[in-house]
Amino acid sequence: MSEARINRISNESGTGGPTLSGITTFSGLNYFVPPKGTTAERPSNAPPGSLRFNTDSAHIEYFDGLQWLDFEAFNVEIGISTAAAPASSGTGHRAVFGGGYAPGDQNTIDYITISTRGNAIRFGDLTVKRRPGGSCSDRTRGIWMGGRQSFAAPIGLAAGNTIDFITISSTGQATDFGDTTQFAQFGNAFSNSTRGVYGGGSSRTPFVPATDGSTNVICYVTIQSLGDAQDFGDLSITYHALGACSSSTRGLFGGGYQPTTPTTILNNVDYVTISTLGNSIDFGDLTQGRAQVAACSNATRGVFCSGATSFPSGSVNTIDYVTIASTGNAVDFGDRSIIGNARELSATSSPTRAIFAGGYIINVIDSVEIASTGNAIDFGDLSQSRLGTKSCSNGHGGL
Repeated sequence: MSEARINRISNESGTGGPTLSGITTFSGLNYFVPPKGTTAERPSNAPPGSLRFNTDSAHIEYFDGLQWLDFEAFNVEIGISTAAAPASSGTGHRAVFGGGYAPGDQNTIDYITISTRGNAIRFGDLTVKRRPGGSCSDRTRGIWMGGRQSFAAPIGLAAGNTIDFITISSTGQATDFGDTTQFAQFGNAFSNSTRGVYGGGSSRTPFVPATDGSTNVICYVTIQSLGDAQDFGDLSITYHALGACSSSTRGLFGGGYQPTTPTTILNNVDYVTISTLGNSIDFGDLTQGRAQVAACSNATRGVFCSGATSFPSGSVNTIDYVTIASTGNAVDFGDRSIIGNARELSATSSPTRAIFAGGYIINVIDSVEIASTGNAIDFGDLSQSRLGTKSCSNGHGGL
């Protein structure tokens, strides 16, 4: 026997359709089907707590009174992202930032909880002081690959091949993982839940007008193992100071430069399929050429933030985005909160929020909601001002 008590018939404009009053119970044995539609079809006047299925992202989302947001998944490692969550339920979606230059190379690791706002907290140290080339992660382990290290004269500043790892849900010192396939600084990395992929970089001293030391090599590691990186393939061109982000299937490299005379600033975006091996393929272009760009993603969108438009100075606070599953040129998203010094920053993400940290040489952390567009807002500060830090999280778009 069933009973329905309906006290009013209305639609979204209040002129028709059913409104249920009192206690309403759905007793289906298998599932119920919520309203669905594309991102463009989201209603802007929905009441807080409204639910729908987004057919673009394939996620359930809810309206918080201001914007539509994805539900964030959780498990015993990452916990749940609420202030009321007990400590035993996990860390929430955590971002970690490692290394950099302050001035002087640093080995500092900081962390934040992405769903909250506030200043970063000290996590521990990398095994060596350096500006890491790239960082990536699965849900439990964060990895820093390659980079630039300071050695004793006469070598001076040189590329490194060190790979470190941490357990994201804990705090403490990083541990040696292995080595990249070559000594390379200013590359970048992305990952899915299995593989970390590192591409591009330079083996020469930055800004010295000699032969181009850029590389097009891509290598990879299996994140839950230990050992040296293996060859993956090649980028379409040799370059460095590029951004990197991924979905669970596809990884993107975007922006960068070649140290020719004069320096060539690039706007190209390449992609690879993470589970395979092979060379990168052209994806499209950023809205403008820039190097030292930072990138992050959720499962649907890749976001590229700020960067250098000329050397030794000159930067923009532009934020672009692409739809990772497609190919094509980037679209304007908004601007970072930092106007000057908006280069050599770091980016990472949760399923809903992109985080941008640091710069030349600043401690600012800001954020945007990935599913929307608009300018970044203040999040907090790193434990110290620094450029060239690299970050990862246990909730990015590759997982």
